[in-house]
Amino acid sequence: QVVGGKVKKPGKRGRKPAKIDLKAKLERSRQSARECRARKKLRYQYLEELVSSRERAICALREELEMYKQWCMAMDQGKIPSEIKALLTGEEQGKAQQNSIKLAKAGKTEANSTNP
Repeated sequence: QVVGGKVKKPGKRGRKPAKIDLKAKLERSRQSARECRARKKLRYQYLEELVSSRERAICALREELEMYKQWCMAMDQGKIPSEIKALLTGEEQGKAQQNSIKLAKAGKTEANSTNP
């Protein structure tokens, strides 16, 4: 028979029966399921680690916020916390060190330019 320009053989309709062994097909399905469960387990582990790291960060930020609240309450009472004093003097010392380093570098470049 010729239908639509194609030759059809009688008795060959529909899908061809699967030649794959049923046991092999089941084994492939089991293997695929194992791999899927392993990927799912890894995904859950990653998400749990992500959540725990974010929780630790939140706790650290809450502690820092509480510390700042205490500093503000102390400053409202007219007291300057020692941490703030240390922070301010540390900044002043840092600026002084930066200026001395800049002066030293400038002096070295001047000395190098005068020596032939």
